[in-house]
Amino acid sequence: MDPVMTQDSDINLSVNLGGLDLENPVMVASGTYGYGEQYASVLDLNQLGAIVVKGLSLKPREGHAQPRLCETPSGMLNAIGLENIGVEAFIREKLPFLRRYRARVIANIFGETVEEYCEVAGRLDQAQGVDAVEVNISCPNVKEGGISFGSDPQRAREVLQAVRQATRLPVIAKLSPNVTDITEFAKGAEEASVNAISLINTVVGMVIDVQSQRPALSAVQGGLSGPAIRPIAVRMVWDVSQSVDLPVIGIGGIVHPEDAIEFFLAGASAVAIGTGNFVDPRTPLHIIKGIRSYLSKHGHRDIREIIGRAHTR
Repeated sequence: MDPVMTQDSDINLSVNLGGLDLENPVMVASGTYGYGEQYASVLDLNQLGAIVVKGLSLKPREGHAQPRLCETPSGMLNAIGLENIGVEAFIREKLPFLRRYRARVIANIFGETVEEYCEVAGRLDQAQGVDAVEVNISCPNVKEGGISFGSDPQRAREVLQAVRQATRLPVIAKLSPNVTDITEFAKGAEEASVNAISLINTVVGMVIDVQSQRPALSAVQGGLSGPAIRPIAVRMVWDVSQSVDLPVIGIGGIVHPEDAIEFFLAGASAVAIGTGNFVDPRTPLHIIKGIRSYLSKHGHRDIREIIGRAHTR
């Protein structure tokens, strides 16, 4: 028997991510939306569940030299180098703009030492208009010889615990897919008492221009994003959602409503749109509309009814 159709207006899309309430579960991913200003003339930012701003460091950062982007089959490779204006300039120059909108503001943060992470988190804790911090642990720990925090479970847990103690805001751990067992890092994040987990960050890749016989990026290697990595991301969301009792934000190659639905069925409580924003800045709105349509078609009244609903039998 076909499910009974429900009216879109009857459908509840609100979700709670470990204390962070969103009007709908569609966010825009860090690094793809700047600080929101560039997109305000294209779509109503009030319709987004949350805006995750470009990664913030303690001091301004220039990033890598050009070229920093190149297209790949079903994706994009980037090596921006975490260019940003610094946390103080963000609070002073960008946050007043973002406070005009209902969309939640999530500040992505990073550092080269645990102390830097904590300093950035502490300053955002005092800033009016920041609703949560997302901790990018895919950064080199300069005190440990440049080893990435995100590739060592102990170091990852250490920095997440420190950030958790440095702020009263909800803390979201953004995990790297470039590890052997993602669930080990998710369990460490849970032990650090974070509020939610976002995954995945980009997959390390490389492109060589066969005409010049040189790497396409100045940094040689970069982060692969887009539809090409979606199956990897869905698998990791599936694994993590079954290994920890934390809300999961699914990221990776979401350009159509069906892509987002796939993440929800795998166990994600929310999704973040990344590369899709470059293809069409209105992608998040198309996905919100498509989610409503899917739920209506299948007789659901609440987005939570399909979270983790995928079954193997």
